[in-house]
Amino acid sequence: MAHAAASPPTVLKRTPFHDLHAALGAKLVPFAGYEMPVQYPTGITAEHRAVRERAGLFDVSHMGEFIVRGPGAVDFVNYVTTNDVAKLAVGQVHYSTILNERGTIEDDCLVYRFADHLMMVVNASNREKDLAHVSRYIGRFDATIEDVSDDVALLALQGPQAKDILQPLTDVDLSTIKYYHFALGTVAGVRDVIVSRTGYTGEDGFELYFDGTRAETLWRALTADGRVTPAGLGARDSLRLEMGMALYGNDIDDTTTPLEANLGWLVKLKKGEFVGREALERQKAAGVARKLVGFTTAERSFPRHGYPVFFDGAPSGEVRSGTVSPTLNVPIGTCYLPAAAAQEGAPFELEIRGKRIGATVVKLPFYKQGSVLK
Repeated sequence: MAHAAASPPTVLKRTPFHDLHAALGAKLVPFAGYEMPVQYPTGITAEHRAVRERAGLFDVSHMGEFIVRGPGAVDFVNYVTTNDVAKLAVGQVHYSTILNERGTIEDDCLVYRFADHLMMVVNASNREKDLAHVSRYIGRFDATIEDVSDDVALLALQGPQAKDILQPLTDVDLSTIKYYHFALGTVAGVRDVIVSRTGYTGEDGFELYFDGTRAETLWRALTADGRVTPAGLGARDSLRLEMGMALYGNDIDDTTTPLEANLGWLVKLKKGEFVGREALERQKAAGVARKLVGFTTAERSFPRHGYPVFFDGAPSGEVRSGTVSPTLNVPIGTCYLPAAAAQEGAPFELEIRGKRIGATVVKLPFYKQGSVLK
């Protein structure tokens, strides 16, 4: 009897920093098709605290970058995202969502406006899907889209000391870059670096986009004096959750709309036509049935993604994100509750290993002292 051939193992991609992570003793795990550092020997809690108190450095080169050019570039990106691209000034960035015709979220993204083109930054796990999805609409516009992800390295230097650490290494006057703005310059001798005052941690910091062949030069320059702690995906996740920032695949996905996920501020219904607009207008008129909320528990539990949620004894989905906050030292998480229950102080229940425990809705963000909020 013939045996079916075994499917070949998936070959994981590597970022330009892979050998540096390995040399530092990072625990490397599969993530979005890449082999990525989840933590270094310092541990997730120490990396998390370094970002809150000083500065941490994340390799986020797995993210996807699309370059959109042509006279119709702004109109095209405005059509396939929910925020108003036409209102972006050159040198400005905004956060947005990419929807399907049902009004649910294909991905969240950043949009950068340059003098002669736009850049969309998408999640690594959605890169191919996103490109195929938005490309369906590009024929209506005088524009082209190119996936340049494999050529771009991306580092995130995050923490209250990030500006002081980066400034001596660059010819860009960082004090002139406001939050969610960017400039082009030289960093540690590497030219044409996009220096963006953005991040996913709640702290001040900069994301640096540059030629992947110069990866080691920049990493070594940023970490040379020992003030910067290399940080992995584990700390990135706990930092963003303390700030109530959405993670695609957990808090938002293609079953949720921006209105349900507290991302209504990203939806500019008055800007004109865009993919998913009609569905969102219908949902808004009918009233949103559920809302994403933050919660904590009185018991010293560890709320994990996938744990069942109950409101008034009835099932209400599952925990979307959850951890014990390294900064606040309390359990924190997110889930969807009926809209009427999505109010601060509202009680509900989680099921953890067969036992139901009490949980309470709390206002986001959980952590309110981040340096970007000051």
